Amino acid sequence: MARRLAAAGWRLGLAARRLPKLEALASELGTGTVIRAIDVASSERARVELASLLEALGGADLIVLSAGTGELNPDLQWGPDRQTIDVNVTGFAALAQFAIDHFLQRGRGHLVGISSVARFRGSGDAAAYSASKAFVSTYLDGLRDKVRASKLPIAVTEACPGFVDTAMMKADKPFWVATPDRAAACIHSAIRRRAKHAFVTRRWALVGWALRLLPA
Repeated sequence: MARRLAAAGWRLGLAARRLPKLEALASELGTGTVIRAIDVASSERARVELASLLEALGGADLIVLSAGTGELNPDLQWGPDRQTIDVNVTGFAALAQFAIDHFLQRGRGHLVGISSVARFRGSGDAAAYSASKAFVSTYLDGLRDKVRASKLPIAVTEACPGFVDTAMMKADKPFWVATPDRAAACIHSAIRRRAKHAFVTRRWALVGWALRLLPA
């Protein structure tokens, strides 16, 4: 996604937990890219670091929140579920709220949050992950309603990926697996269209529709 946005002419601020990877990417993208180490699980500190990043950039017109975690946890151990909630719920909400406050003060902007097709259905093997992504989607809906009332040109996009070929993919028999580049292309298209919702890839809309109809 960073490479696509840079190619489209955006000046980038990049944040993640692992600073060496950010430094390598920033070096590839060239001068002007600003980086910060942010651990989303430490939500209050993450807000401070995001503020620092936005100050260094002189503000932002687009914020993409893609940090997320999740583990298969069929034995319902508390540690993995707590980590998922800290990152996907508390951390996400802390930064999404901060982003919307920034856009309201700026008078414009675009927030993109990465949810998941998993948000449509609870999972016995990954209960916290599915629930956390349902939170992400519903929270984005609420923020969209908030900015609609402001009548400012602020967009809120919910991206719902299916399986993407990254370390996050834990399924034994995945299908319709997208490459990271293909997933980034789908989300970039949604950004250009300022879409409210986007499935990654679009065929996953069929799965989302089916999951809505299946009995609980």
